Amino acid sequence: MLRLPSSVLCLAAVVALSGCATTPERPYVHYTGDPVVDGNAHLAIAPERDKALWSYRVAASAIRRGQYDEARARLDDALSRSAAALAPNSEAAKSRRLFGREETKPFAGESYERIMGNYYRGIIYWRDGEPDNARALFRTGEFIDGDATDKTYAGDWVLLDYLDGFVTRKLAGDGSDALVRARAAAQAQGRATPPDYDPQANVLLFVEYGPGPRKYPSGEYGELLKIAVDDSPVASARLAVDGREIDLPPYDDIGWQATTRGGRVMDHILGNKAVFKQNTDTLGDVALVGAVGTSAFGTGKDSQNVALGLAAVGLISKIASAATQTEADTRMWDNLPRYLSFGALRLPPGDYPATLTFYSPAGRILPGRTQQFLISVPASDTATSDARATPRDLVIIRSDAKQ
Repeated sequence: MLRLPSSVLCLAAVVALSGCATTPERPYVHYTGDPVVDGNAHLAIAPERDKALWSYRVAASAIRRGQYDEARARLDDALSRSAAALAPNSEAAKSRRLFGREETKPFAGESYERIMGNYYRGIIYWRDGEPDNARALFRTGEFIDGDATDKTYAGDWVLLDYLDGFVTRKLAGDGSDALVRARAAAQAQGRATPPDYDPQANVLLFVEYGPGPRKYPSGEYGELLKIAVDDSPVASARLAVDGREIDLPPYDDIGWQATTRGGRVMDHILGNKAVFKQNTDTLGDVALVGAVGTSAFGTGKDSQNVALGLAAVGLISKIASAATQTEADTRMWDNLPRYLSFGALRLPPGDYPATLTFYSPAGRILPGRTQQFLISVPASDTATSDARATPRDLVIIRSDAKQ
């Protein structure tokens, strides 16, 4: 009978334990049905590595419910945490080790998620009468997208460029370069061409619809991060107000953005982990088979020593393979929309009943999704007491996306 020395067993135990971690029981969340309340309850008990993710989720829900103070606070928290997570730190380094999981690092989000955080924060800045700060956030999104692995699709968000130029135009700048970039991106993706800027437009409508992208693991060991994009029941929208109709086509497709970035640095790390996992597993099989054969057919003390050595190598290799963590991080901002649209119009002070209609890919009205609301344009609302100040725009956000 083949027996392993205690030193071999101890070494094997150390390797096995290095890949194990206990998961403490988390407090129970009492669900109320309010996505902001429930999201904040999750945020309160979430581990530090997941707090940015929950802040992003709560922010999106708050925006759709018109709770802009809550959305502002959650976005500021999420964006600062994401930025910190991208800086070199010990927690991120742990996820790169053989026996560490990628999901143990602080959540920063993929580029499309970080861009959406900046997009939403920019909209709220504009709503608060700070279009210059809004432009800074749109430009931050452009910068993030410019760092794509596949340069063919770098810097191709239509609305980031379009809104950058729109703010510049409203602030008495030119903005034409940004408009050219936005239209070029729209043409390259086969999307509707955004209209000319109207610097006198005082009502700005941001509309989103469709289910956002989903992450899932792929590969033999779950080492590949894949993005799934579901078909959207909504393909376009239209606003009717004051006897006018404004088309709201999907200028940006977040699903497209999520799937055209190219690989991540972490993909290479996980790929190397998968190779190590496979090689050590194979080595373990070969060594254990050799140990059994040597023990069964060999004679003498030397044969038994060889068998013990092979068994030790095989056992440790198998344990090391099992302990190697290759799974891609599939934590995701799961209440993002798929499509983004924008419209701008001029309305004098007053109240205007408005109807927002959504259409299927076949062009049919989706009556169960129609939204009716009131647009109230104030008589006077300037950002400052300076008589030269530009009147504050009325920013409206409407969503058909998941709460």
